[in-house]
Amino acid sequence: MSQVGAFFDVDRTLVSCNTGRLFLRDLRRRGEISFFRALRALGWMAKYHLSLIDLQWVAARVASQMAGSVEREFEERCRLWVKEDILPLVVPGARGRIEKHRAAGHVLAILSSSPTYVTRPIAEALGIDEVMSTQFEVAAGHFTGRLVGPACVGRGKVHWAEDLGARRQLDLDGSWFYTDSYTDLPMLERVGNRVVVNPDPRLKRAARQRGWPVQDWRRAATAAELAA
Repeated sequence: MSQVGAFFDVDRTLVSCNTGRLFLRDLRRRGEISFFRALRALGWMAKYHLSLIDLQWVAARVASQMAGSVEREFEERCRLWVKEDILPLVVPGARGRIEKHRAAGHVLAILSSSPTYVTRPIAEALGIDEVMSTQFEVAAGHFTGRLVGPACVGRGKVHWAEDLGARRQLDLDGSWFYTDSYTDLPMLERVGNRVVVNPDPRLKRAARQRGWPVQDWRRAATAAELAA
């Protein structure tokens, strides 16, 4: 018997920030990345949101730069950083929506371009069981410099959602997806129930044209929003 899934994007959906930008800021504060590399990475992010660059390529570049690093050290550092800097930024409306799906018995999943080392601690804090996000390949405790499958961006999100759907017997046509980003349009069109949260201008326009619901989770959800 098939189940219903509820997929949640992270950046500017579950949390009020772009985690990639905050992570770069943390690296700069610690002196672990040069100003030039940080500026280049910010440029990549800006171009991605304008659909001027392929984030699959960006993710592959990031993975290649991590080759040889120790996974456990990176994981522990990310976990501490998420606890201190990211969890306080979980938006009020997210918790009510998560609890609504949990009460309905739906399979809760994060579906995010951020690395698993960022998304998993968020999922644990919010009681979300499944994490579908960009994965770095590891061998003998060290990063190989390669990705595991496609990065979880654009059509890559559809790939990972369908992978989870096959494993958990999810009816994606009856499932839900929440996001702020126009780049997630392929996944929004893949599910039967989509809700646009704090959208960027292009997604707001697309949602208006398609009649998709738009919500603001920066405040606690209203009864009407929870019922939608």
